[in-house]
Amino acid sequence: MNRRPVRALVAVAAALVVLVASGCVGIPDAGPVREGSAVREDVVGDFEYRPSGPVPGSTQEQLVRDFVEAGTGSQDDYAVARQFLSRSFARTWDPRSGVTVRSGAGTTTRVDETRVDYTISGVATIDAAGHYAQTPSPSTTTLGFEFVREGGEWRLSYAPDGIVLTTTNVDVVFRPHSLYFFDPTYTVLVPDERWFLARSSTSTRIASALLAGPSPWLQGAVASAFPEGTQLSLDAVTVVGGTARVDLTAEALSASAVDRARMQAQLQASFSSVAAVTTVELTVRAGVLEVPDAAVVTAVRDPSVDPRPLVVEDGVLGFASSSGLTAVPGLSEAVAGLAPSSAELRGDGTAAAVGSATGSWLVRQGADPLLVDDRPGLVAPALDDDGFVWSARAADPRSLVATGSDGVRHAVSARLPSDARLVAFRVSRDGARAFALLDDGGAARLLVTSVLRDAQRVPTGLGDPLELAAPAGVPVDATWADESGVAVLTTTGQGSEVTVLEIGGEPGAPSRPTGRATSVAGGAGTERLHLLTAEGDLSEPRGSGWQDTGLEADVLVGQRARLEP
Repeated sequence: MNRRPVRALVAVAAALVVLVASGCVGIPDAGPVREGSAVREDVVGDFEYRPSGPVPGSTQEQLVRDFVEAGTGSQDDYAVARQFLSRSFARTWDPRSGVTVRSGAGTTTRVDETRVDYTISGVATIDAAGHYAQTPSPSTTTLGFEFVREGGEWRLSYAPDGIVLTTTNVDVVFRPHSLYFFDPTYTVLVPDERWFLARSSTSTRIASALLAGPSPWLQGAVASAFPEGTQLSLDAVTVVGGTARVDLTAEALSASAVDRARMQAQLQASFSSVAAVTTVELTVRAGVLEVPDAAVVTAVRDPSVDPRPLVVEDGVLGFASSSGLTAVPGLSEAVAGLAPSSAELRGDGTAAAVGSATGSWLVRQGADPLLVDDRPGLVAPALDDDGFVWSARAADPRSLVATGSDGVRHAVSARLPSDARLVAFRVSRDGARAFALLDDGGAARLLVTSVLRDAQRVPTGLGDPLELAAPAGVPVDATWADESGVAVLTTTGQGSEVTVLEIGGEPGAPSRPTGRATSVAGGAGTERLHLLTAEGDLSEPRGSGWQDTGLEADVLVGQRARLEP
């Protein structure tokens, strides 16, 4: 269930195929190990594609196909791919403007004597800023290519900017990296996944993208410690002995001591996927930007939940294990007394949002249960760490309200489809994002949005939604699997399926548990999800499948994260 190791295995397997089939992979095979000087390129240990140039006598159709394949080689600014272009066009073609990810083989169609169209099935795109966007359903894209004769050979006088990669080789040529911003309280780091070339100045690209700010859909819900206008003052981040030296423009000098520590923390977290970087040093025009030791940043990255399944069973709310049920003190009796159909527990165990036949409730230690919404047809309520219970009618995804512990209801503006049925709504563990699982005529749709709040942390609205490519089947339930993944439970003709969708990345392969699953809850990472079946049995992932834990429950309860550093 862990997506990134799987992706790495796929990448290595794909590269091995290239090595065996074509012998076009460059691997150092001699020489001693020596200490290197400052580097400007991040070197990774994977294989890389080494495409071939044009074959003499190629037809226009063959030239198009070979040119597209040459997009796998970014070495020397795509020098091999530029060999397919006319001398004048080679200087203006921009391969870095974006990527179209295709499935299957493309087809060529002759339009006239000097034009050939290339048609593909597009499944995703990566833009110049590194945003990976899944196509909700595969779409046919036609790219036009034009030709001219040079030296007796056909060369491309026009080709669309950007490159085309297959679903297999995109994982070799590009790598996902999470940029990190803060939630508005600077308590939690919020990921913003981007995709960058695997062997091309990764640390520089990460730093530049971080300084440029969050993805559009996250704006308004996250914060950055870098003063406005701050940029890299040099062309590259240098890495020496594991320390990434990030030289910034003069705007950085206006940052307070605390903000300097936060800037360093953002970069440190964002560089965590770069093996060559272990620490970060800030400079301004080559002068060290001091970060006082007293300026300690305690923000949490990827906050965790208890790995044990949290359930309601035989009138007790508690954590289940083979040795029995450990009740949640101060809440168990009150929650169970509401005959819950759903529940979500706050990370510190002091409060819970409960769904029942009578409506949505807020249950707190030392207080009577509070009925916060008694509208008919409500979905399971969600809880956030500011103490708000989120509720909405299934028939109207835009009917969201957030109710505080004072019982005051606040309407939340939501740009969600009005012609679909809401199945599940959950706020992320960092509190800055939320997802809505929808049933659109029997098909699943998953939208993620930012959570907008006022100065008092009262929810006011949801940002523009980002739609992910939902799995096939009728939607049943969903949960946050980790900081960037949503596990979606659907029902298909083959039974129940669980698919982890990564925000800003590739969807995982569906897994099929035994029995009909009715709910899913997030554990400590995707490998610790829990499923409840219609028979009341609890399952958890084992390898590529699911295994019965031997535990039983009436209700599978969701958990908020523990936000203590």
